[in-house]
Amino acid sequence: MSRKVRFALLMPPSTSRKTTWAWVIATVLGAGRLRPGPGTYGSVVAVLLWFAAAHTLHPSTLVLSLGTLAAAALATAVGIPASTIVARESAREDPSFVVIDEVAGQLLALTLTPPDWRYAALALLLFRVFDILKPPPIRSLEQLPAGTGIMLDDLAAGLLALLVGLLITRLVR
Repeated sequence: MSRKVRFALLMPPSTSRKTTWAWVIATVLGAGRLRPGPGTYGSVVAVLLWFAAAHTLHPSTLVLSLGTLAAAALATAVGIPASTIVARESAREDPSFVVIDEVAGQLLALTLTPPDWRYAALALLLFRVFDILKPPPIRSLEQLPAGTGIMLDDLAAGLLALLVGLLITRLVR
């Protein structure tokens, strides 16, 4: 069964009603409605929140890493159902205005990043490149149903960005 057929089976009857909590989360308070490049806006929101937390709270490296990982897990846990609902209500498989997946993936890319703007910029750049290009096997994760596919390809891009970022920072140091 093709993905489009599976997706069509998951869609509720056509309705103009929107599930507010899901739209607020999936679009990250409307950041997904910004143009051009809503995914980049979602990623920038994640970096700015992470950077603000790192420089306001001054956590230890371990606490920052664990907190970032917990935030990525939370974004994923609420992002899967929210993006599923929004995809169904908008009748789109992977709407570009759903950016909670970019937030989760970007946070994963930042998990072991030192709280310095240069490293944060590197994590942002690497994540966006891998999210846009979707090298194998990342692209295949899009085939998973509904919100799971929407979220997991970005988490894979975030993991790849994290690993490449660690390699680059080790080589530079």
